[in-house]
Amino acid sequence: MNHAELAFLSATSLKDLYAKGEVSPVEVVRSLLQRVEAIDPLLNAMTMVTPELALEAATKAEQAYRGARTPRLLEGIPVTLKDMHPTAGLKTAQGSWASAEWIPDTDAPCISRLYRAGGAVIGKTSVPEFGWKGVSKSPLTGITHNPWKRGYNAGASSAGAAVAAAVGFGPLHLGSDGGGSVRMPAHFSGVYGLKPTYGRIPYWPVPNNDYATHMGTLTRTVADSALMLEAMAGPHAWDHTSCESPPEPYVERLKASLKGKRIAFSADLGHARVDLDVKDLVDRAVLTFEELGAVVEVVTPSWGTLGPELARFFWKAGYLARGALYLPEWREKMDPGLVAMLDEGQSITGVEFHVMRARKLAYVEEIHRFFENWDLLITPAVSTAAFPAHLLQPPTWPQHPWDWLMWAEFSYPFNFSGNPAASIPCGFNSSGLPVGLQIVGRRFDDLGVLQASAAFEEARPWQHHRPPIAETRD
Repeated sequence: MNHAELAFLSATSLKDLYAKGEVSPVEVVRSLLQRVEAIDPLLNAMTMVTPELALEAATKAEQAYRGARTPRLLEGIPVTLKDMHPTAGLKTAQGSWASAEWIPDTDAPCISRLYRAGGAVIGKTSVPEFGWKGVSKSPLTGITHNPWKRGYNAGASSAGAAVAAAVGFGPLHLGSDGGGSVRMPAHFSGVYGLKPTYGRIPYWPVPNNDYATHMGTLTRTVADSALMLEAMAGPHAWDHTSCESPPEPYVERLKASLKGKRIAFSADLGHARVDLDVKDLVDRAVLTFEELGAVVEVVTPSWGTLGPELARFFWKAGYLARGALYLPEWREKMDPGLVAMLDEGQSITGVEFHVMRARKLAYVEEIHRFFENWDLLITPAVSTAAFPAHLLQPPTWPQHPWDWLMWAEFSYPFNFSGNPAASIPCGFNSSGLPVGLQIVGRRFDDLGVLQASAAFEEARPWQHHRPPIAETRD
C-alpha cells in the first residue's frame, strides 16, 4: 500500500490487516510519521511528534501479532493525544505560555488506558489557550489551519485532533469537550466527533467547572470512535464523578435498526441564529432518518431559550478559578479574548453564582424531562461553516470581545446536562467547507447515539471525501 492508503485506513481495518499479516504496525507508524513531517507544516495540528513512543508500541504490536501474546484492543493502532491533558514525561503546554514548560509526572487515566490497550502514540495535538474558545488559534502555537481552507478556523478546543483525523495522521484522536470542543472541530473539519455521557470516560484532574467537561473521540468512522470509547470507558478512582458501569462492546453492537425510533429535530432550539447554507444541509440530512424508518418531528424545546444567559455566565465563572491566577504575570502574553472574559468575570459574587447554579440545575432537569419523550434529538452541530481563524466570530456576525458562544448555541446544553452527543458530517456548503449535524441521546445511551450515527454513516457515507491538502504530498 502507498502512504495515502495507509494513512486513511480505519482502526478496525488495521486490526484486521495486522491479524492477517498483510500490513505491519511498524510500516504503518513509519508511514504516518513521514506524512506528519510532510503535511503538518501546512496545518500546524501537532504540537509534538513522538516517534520513539510510536515505534516502540508498533514493535511490541508486531511481536503480539506474530504470536508472542494475545493482541490488545488497540494493539499497534496509531493515536494522537490532545495537548490539554497530563502526559507523563511529555510537555503539556495547553496552548499557553503560562504552562509551556509543564512536564507532568503522571498520565491522565484515559491516556494510561490508551497505552495499556496498545495504542501507538504518534504525538500531541494543538489547542487554544486552556481550551477556552472554539477557534483554532493560540498565543503559543498560532493558527491550526482548517484542512479544507488554510487560514480558516478548524474549531476548538480539540482542533488539532480533528485536523489530524481529517488529513490521515492515523485513525484515533483524543479530544475533550466542555462546551462543544469535540463536536465543533468535527463539524469544521469534516470528521466524526463523539462526546459520550459525562463520566463515561474518566477525566483527571476533575475539572473545576461544575461537571461540564467530557473526554471524547475524533475519528473518520463511527466504528473507530466506538472502538476508542471501549478502550477508555469505565470507572476510575481518581475521578469520583466517573460512571460506575464498565464499557459495552460498542463495536459489536453498532448495527441496529432505527425503525420506530422517536427523533426530535430542532433547527435552532428556539433562539439560535444559523447560516442558511448550514440550515439547508441539515434540513436535507434529517430526511435520511425518516428514510431509515425513524419517526421525526420538528420541535422547539421549552428549555432552549434559557441556555444563552447561563452559558455566558458559567463560561466566565468556570475559567476564573484557573485563568485569573495567571493574569498578574502573563496578561500580555495571553489570548486577548480570554483576558477580556476573565476581567469581566471577576465581578461575579458568590451569591450570584449560587443563584445562577440553581437556575442551571432546573434547566438541566428540563432537558432530561424532554428526553423522556424522545429517543434522540437532532440539531445542527454548529451555526456556521468555517471562517477566518484570526476572528472570534464570522465577519458577518455581531462582534464581541470574547463571546464566541453565539455561533455554538447547540453544544453547551449537553455539557450542562451530561447527555451523549455527536457531530457527524452531512455535506459541504457552496465554498466546499464541511458541515455537521448533531445527534443527542438520553443520558447513558451512548450506544444509541453510536447506532444512529452508524446508520446515518451507512446511508450517507463521507469517508471518501478528503481535504485537497491531504492529497498534495502523497
